Amino acid sequence: MAVQNSLNKKQSATNEQVVEYMAGGMKVKLTPSIVKNYLVSGDKDRVSIQELAMFMNLCKFSGLNPWLKEAYCIKYGNEPAAMVVGKEAFEKRAEENPNYDGDESGIVVIDDNGVISYRKGTLKLPGEEIIGGYAEVWRKDRTYSTRIEVSFDEYAGKKKDGTLNSQWAKKPATMIRKVALVQALREAF
Repeated sequence: MAVQNSLNKKQSATNEQVVEYMAGGMKVKLTPSIVKNYLVSGDKDRVSIQELAMFMNLCKFSGLNPWLKEAYCIKYGNEPAAMVVGKEAFEKRAEENPNYDGDESGIVVIDDNGVISYRKGTLKLPGEEIIGGYAEVWRKDRTYSTRIEVSFDEYAGKKKDGTLNSQWAKKPATMIRKVALVQALREAF
């Protein structure tokens, strides 16, 4: 005869899939409930167990620590959850490479007179429109840099109604600069 008590129920309720791995010299432990409660951006109540397991295992196999903003699990509405590798992960990996020799990034703007300017950083002046971003990465083992230019319209995050999502609406220069930098780091390394 099987004996059932509340202790057994608690133990079975906490028997979640656990993913443990080392990332950057730190031990990372993830469970579906930890990811859902602390690491999902957007509609955390809509993320499925399969999407959580995929995110946990992609972090493990890529050696990414989501607590350090190296990876994000993003879920909006009925769209599939997306894993986004953070800019910090690309920067950290570049800096660990002995051939990394720096980078520069910024925004591309057009003014009321139709003049296009490349601006290091994210400063946008009144009367200017952000049309893109750029980044350049140098390596010591190459005689040329890796330069990337990206279009704002192609990368800006939008809602279903076509308006910019909150991050892109609040910080468009920061967001497009990040996209350009990540693309350049990805290609350079």
